[in-house]
Amino acid sequence: MSAFAQVAEYSSKHPKPADTTFEYGTAGFRTIGETLESTVFRAGLLAALRSQSKQGQVIGVMITASHNHERDNGVKLVDPMGEMLQQSWEGYCTDMANASSDSQVVDILASIAQLEGIDMSIRPKVAYARDTRPSGPLLQSALEDGLAALDVEATNFGIVTTPQLHYFVRCLNTANSPSSYGEPTEAGYNTKYGQAFLRLVDGKPLPSTLHIDAANGVGAPQVRKLADAIGSPYFNIEVHNGDIDTLGKLNIDCGADYVKSNQRSPVGTTLVPGGRYCSFDGDADRIVYYYGDDHGIFHLLDGDKISTLVATYLRDLVAAAGVTDLQVGVVQTAYANGSSTSYIKDTLRLPTVFAKTGVKHLHHEAEKMSIGAYFEANGHGTVLFNPCAVEKLQAVRPETPAQADAIDRLWALRDLINESVGDAMSDMLLVETILICKGWTLEQWDAAYTDLPSRLLKVVVNDRNIFKTTDAEQKLTSPLGLQDVVDSLVAKFPKGRSFVRPSGTEDAVRVYAEAATRSDCDQLAYAVAGAVFDTAGGRGVRPAEFL
Repeated sequence: MSAFAQVAEYSSKHPKPADTTFEYGTAGFRTIGETLESTVFRAGLLAALRSQSKQGQVIGVMITASHNHERDNGVKLVDPMGEMLQQSWEGYCTDMANASSDSQVVDILASIAQLEGIDMSIRPKVAYARDTRPSGPLLQSALEDGLAALDVEATNFGIVTTPQLHYFVRCLNTANSPSSYGEPTEAGYNTKYGQAFLRLVDGKPLPSTLHIDAANGVGAPQVRKLADAIGSPYFNIEVHNGDIDTLGKLNIDCGADYVKSNQRSPVGTTLVPGGRYCSFDGDADRIVYYYGDDHGIFHLLDGDKISTLVATYLRDLVAAAGVTDLQVGVVQTAYANGSSTSYIKDTLRLPTVFAKTGVKHLHHEAEKMSIGAYFEANGHGTVLFNPCAVEKLQAVRPETPAQADAIDRLWALRDLINESVGDAMSDMLLVETILICKGWTLEQWDAAYTDLPSRLLKVVVNDRNIFKTTDAEQKLTSPLGLQDVVDSLVAKFPKGRSFVRPSGTEDAVRVYAEAATRSDCDQLAYAVAGAVFDTAGGRGVRPAEFL
């Protein structure tokens, strides 16, 4: 009997929508929730094959659309160490999602199995979860049919954050090994990160209340569980926008993406001078901090600020530990504010590299460093400890109490950090640890450097595929001549910088610009946007603000 004997029958229950094309991108599949039923079913099939290709290791499937509107949903696969799906399999996902018939679904499965040399006698294992979106139950049911069609040993983790599922997958695949990552349960997650946090802050002055905007998403109940597990005044929180039951509230006028994009506090919060505030996104993989000063002015502490804070603390601990050949490095994208890059290079004197936009690209670059910190400006990121760095720390024999303390703190920090993926709750505890240990307010953290004024614009075009980039998306190679125009415009403004990159999800390009003053920044952004519109196929009416 063929391993795929039941696939066509199950597949017939989840027909692909006509005239719809799906593409697996950095965030997996993501679109209107109700149109994803066939795609999520087929993702279950692929998760099974991926598990078999990894000799029966657990593969994760997460149903979420992160910071998107509530009507959207999505699905992505998680590889055995909790990392993003290997890039070579993304094409398989796209091909499978767009198969036009049940028989073609079976043919593609058979083709992948042959190409990858998969032993179909291995029983696959898959762990899955979803967020709070109303289309979640429908898509979960479709996923479960896909898993049943290939007799998968499946574990349902229910409604959890995306980073929690990544953590569970890593835990399951490292259980009973020297690299065991923890207990694959919500309680295990809370205990691991909560205890590491308390080890690091014990004996320090207590912080004031942290106000958390949970975007009316799954982060709300989960961060409350984390606080209960910690059970300490060192983690005194108040959750805002925690309504996961009322339809239409998820990510609306709240959440990390809203705060970052609009440079303002979310609904449901009132900024008080001296108060401490942060926002998660809908599935709690991003975090940004912010505060209001004595004049009522809003100040954002985004992924760039988090990255520099973390890199500074790690650099100082490594120095105190006396590990001279252990280097802390930082990975950024082109969207990182130029002031942050200058601060890392010139003040901290740490190596920094640029990667293409998308967490998988930053993660890959961070893996090359001894200790690599990466955060996108949107607040998505983490820290990775290279195995060589771990060996060097294990080999150190402290000669003083101060050196021993620094080494203990580095181990505790490693326990505090979710190395599998960017995690708003783990990153929050990391930031809180550093601020408590330094005795810093948000204003003191913010004072390390001043961001250059920046502007991000969208230009709708006829064909985004004509835009090709190089140098981590900072330079255009196509359309021919457009980069020369951008360079000539940038040269007119002190501290000017601008780049153009195609959107990954729609026929549009993103124009980023920064300069020494707000006026110069806006002039540069609108001039570059105008040049893109005029010379590279802008669609529709030319926006009046374009220069």
